[in-house]
Amino acid sequence: MQTVRFTAEHHIFRDTLRAFIQKEITPYIDDWENRGEIDRNIWKKMGDMGLMGLNMPEDYGGVDLDFYYSLILCEELSACFSGGFTISALVIQFMSAPYLIKYSSEDLKARYLQPVIAGDMVSAIAITEPGAGSDVKQIKTTAVRDGDFYIVNGSKTFITNGYCGDFFITAVKTSPKQGTKGISLLLIDRNATGVSSSKIKKLGWHASDTAELAFNNVRVPISHLIGKEGEGFRYLMDGLQLERLTAAIHSLATAESAFQYTLDYVAQREAFGKKIQEFQTIRHRLAQMKANIATTKAFIYHCCDLQNQQEYAVQECSIAKLQASELALSVVNQCLQLFGGYGFTEDYKIARLYRDVRVGTIIGGTSEIMLEIIAKMTIDHVTYPSKSSNQSSK
Repeated sequence: MQTVRFTAEHHIFRDTLRAFIQKEITPYIDDWENRGEIDRNIWKKMGDMGLMGLNMPEDYGGVDLDFYYSLILCEELSACFSGGFTISALVIQFMSAPYLIKYSSEDLKARYLQPVIAGDMVSAIAITEPGAGSDVKQIKTTAVRDGDFYIVNGSKTFITNGYCGDFFITAVKTSPKQGTKGISLLLIDRNATGVSSSKIKKLGWHASDTAELAFNNVRVPISHLIGKEGEGFRYLMDGLQLERLTAAIHSLATAESAFQYTLDYVAQREAFGKKIQEFQTIRHRLAQMKANIATTKAFIYHCCDLQNQQEYAVQECSIAKLQASELALSVVNQCLQLFGGYGFTEDYKIARLYRDVRVGTIIGGTSEIMLEIIAKMTIDHVTYPSKSSNQSSK
């Protein structure tokens, strides 16, 4: 098993990124959380820094760096104490824009991908529907060909960046009777006639604009078809490993930030005449959390090596997503306990982390789905190709 080897350039990037976050993001997190909306200017500032195109080709304004830079970005953004802000950023760069890089026409790249990388546009991925969550095959949104357009009808839900975003990479049924072979991807503009969006009130992730989308006879130009008609399911399955890996990094980094925040607290808080960190029960609980974080981090870094080599690591990414999201739930829960009554107040950031971390075992495929994937590969000997079907993106 290889391990991530950070170079001096990686460390410089991390330091630069931390300074940027401390100046341009951290001071505004509370405001974004309260408003339920992220100031769009931050995407432009991140674009100017090259942060919106770390893994994207230089031809379209990206910087085309190795995956370890993306790993660092995920880690540092996840230490902002706002899962909502972090997921909005990750959806743009790792969960929606890659479909444009891999499969879209040069026209769509020029009109949509380049503005995303520059920070001028916000993208989203629209797959989940009220009656179809992890089972993509069951989506009902249709796209019927009408001359030079598709007529789209249906709805999507739980769409991050769905209210303030500029466009959606949307899974639709172009041939409903053909099962997975009838699913395609369309780029649908937020402001197209017939598109409506409503915010969803959530337990956590308050800064992100999660929305329900409705498509009512929306006319989408056939030029907005991403890749080939009927290949959408394959494209989505191909992109899930990057989505799950970045979700795993986010979960683990959230656990780490909660752990460090708690270490700082127990070093100051006193009870019965001594610091909380001096009680053996608490010391051992913290030590076990540290051990669990360290072992999970080693495996996730192994997965990052595989991603950097463009390996299609289905089992490894499924394990990483499962273990990291479940661990984050446990760590944050235990950390809140150590804050006592203060942990139940909004005066301490651990309360926000407690709300935010809960969704980690649901997004990108539930823990139950991850277990079934691992079971199929382990027990039923299901195999997947070792390489992604399209390797144009790091």
